[in-house]
Amino acid sequence: MLKKFIFGCTVLAIAGVGIAFAQQSGIKRTPLQKLDFPPGYNTVTAIAEVPAGGAAGRHTHPGAETGYVLEGELELIIDGKPPMKIKAGESYQIPEGAVHDAKAGDKPFKVLGVYVVKAGEPLAKPAP
Repeated sequence: MLKKFIFGCTVLAIAGVGIAFAQQSGIKRTPLQKLDFPPGYNTVTAIAEVPAGGAAGRHTHPGAETGYVLEGELELIIDGKPPMKIKAGESYQIPEGAVHDAKAGDKPFKVLGVYVVKAGEPLAKPAP
C-alpha cells in the first residue's frame, strides 16, 4: 500500500514538472514508467513533444538522460559543447547535471527519454 502511494506521488511530481515546463514552453511531457532501480536511483521513461519553433527550456537533471528521436529533428544544446542536430531514428546522451536545451526548427519533434536520476530529487530543474 505504501509503495503504491509513493509511486502515485512520484508520478504526480513527474507530471507536475512536465506541466511546469509545458506551461513555460508549450511542450507536452507524458510519463510512461518509473522504476526504483538501480539502488538509490529512479529510472523514468517519458515522451516529450515540442511544437515547431518551441524549446524544452534550459534545465538540468540529477542524473543521466538518454533519448531517441521518434519524429522530427531537434537542436540539442549542451553548455560547453557545440550544438548538435539530431534527427528521427537517432539517439543522444546528456551527462548528469549538464545544463541543456532542445529546440525545434520549423517542424515539431517527439523524443522518448530515459532518465536515471537520484531518488528523492525532482526529475528536472530549470537552469538560468
